[in-house]
Amino acid sequence: MDSKQDKVPVLPWMRNPIDVSVFEECPLTLLPCLDPRLEEALQKMGVNSLFPVQVAVWQETIGPGSFERDLCINSPTGSGKTLAYALPIVQMLSTRTIKCLRALVVLPTRDLALQVKEVFAAIAPSVGLSVGLAVGQSSIADEIAELVKRPKLEAGICCDPEDLWIKPQGSVDILVATPGRLMDHINSTKGFTLEHLTYLVVDETDRLLREAYQSWLPTVLQLTRSSENVLFPQARSFTPSALGSLKTIRRSGIERGFKGKPCPRLVKMILSATLTQDPSKLTQLELHHPLLLTTGPRRYKLPEKLESYSMICTSKLKPLYLVALLQELKGEKCIVFTKSVESTHRLSTLLNLLGGLQFKIKEYSGLQRQSVRSKTLRAFREGEIEVLVSSDAMTRGMDVEGVRSVINYDMPAYTKTYIHRAGRTARAGQTGRCFTLLLRGEVKRFKKLLQKADNNPCLVYSLPSESIESLRPLYASALEKLKESVASETFKRRTVSFKSSRTSTGHGISNTKD
Repeated sequence: MDSKQDKVPVLPWMRNPIDVSVFEECPLTLLPCLDPRLEEALQKMGVNSLFPVQVAVWQETIGPGSFERDLCINSPTGSGKTLAYALPIVQMLSTRTIKCLRALVVLPTRDLALQVKEVFAAIAPSVGLSVGLAVGQSSIADEIAELVKRPKLEAGICCDPEDLWIKPQGSVDILVATPGRLMDHINSTKGFTLEHLTYLVVDETDRLLREAYQSWLPTVLQLTRSSENVLFPQARSFTPSALGSLKTIRRSGIERGFKGKPCPRLVKMILSATLTQDPSKLTQLELHHPLLLTTGPRRYKLPEKLESYSMICTSKLKPLYLVALLQELKGEKCIVFTKSVESTHRLSTLLNLLGGLQFKIKEYSGLQRQSVRSKTLRAFREGEIEVLVSSDAMTRGMDVEGVRSVINYDMPAYTKTYIHRAGRTARAGQTGRCFTLLLRGEVKRFKKLLQKADNNPCLVYSLPSESIESLRPLYASALEKLKESVASETFKRRTVSFKSSRTSTGHGISNTKD
């Protein structure tokens, strides 16, 4: 198995990474150069020390490394990667004198972007920085009002309309965005510019590189190159009086001996618990002397205090094994993962039809509206819901405090998926358990999948047969109700689809007559 891994071609800079595991937690009082205002903000968050990955990144950014190289961080889920990049970026921007967009954090999903924005919002205001969000949660007009400050024309003063392009100013220092809404602002929001961008963070890099997302990456890189590339022809007509003390207008210059680099250099930080090694994907990022930070010698790493278990069950009674396990966990905060949004909906519906369960169960999937997902997630965080049945929309980076167990109702198809699912528990040094329900024919494949993940043992977990048998009568009744529910939902969907089709056809006829 190891010999096969050795044959995977890797870029030279990935062969000698910095091992984050050799670093120790560091109390904030001993962290060199930390702004006292940020120390106070962190303590209000309940953070009194930094985890190893956060200490390692601090050393390469604020410490001796001084952001000289782009950073690639491959660290387990729950190890503290968000604060690892948020803290040094906020510290570096704390001395800025002019407000404009200098740091951009791109994430694949709205929920994850909202979570990351909360981290920045907890520390950035303490040093006078503002944080914006562009994820499509609110209307684009509302986002524009937050991101761009429109010029106020004074009465009695005549202005040349052609000069007004200089006037709109950025209203945020840091922007957390999803690729789609970021592209909307790049393409259509007047006054929105990446011209002064200094930091680019690509979180959940492997997913963002795998899915095109409207070619956001090449667009961002193109817009942040030197103005000598004639991307901003107006820059040639800049005058010092128009710019004031703004020091980040991109120009051609020499940056630490590297000719032709824009000054200041756009610093990139890429992060994932399962960072890709594919050279063709990584080269898209145009990394500058990249430095890899990882945890231990293995490519994939599970949380240190995670316990893994497998449960062998029969296909027909699989839901009963799940219910019996949930009953044994006695209302612990738990996430159940399925293989698709459809499976999530069916399983959640079935569990709620069983009745008599001593814990509240809710669905969380990409089929739901954002407002519904946000409300469900908030209730889960606050303990109003004990069990969340989720598709893989929940796997990436989502941090919910107090999740004691994760259950794979459907075996994950890939090692990466297992890593991200299991990483919803045993976070930030806490203990946690991951259960995987397996059919007999899946056992061998699951063992191979785990071999790539870690050397941690996966024990077989057994349930008393009577705990499953006692649920059979309820199960038979619930299955009948599920069939009725599915039939009803199918009928409603077809009715809505038919009405929509009729309306669309009607509009077509009307337009033809006009």
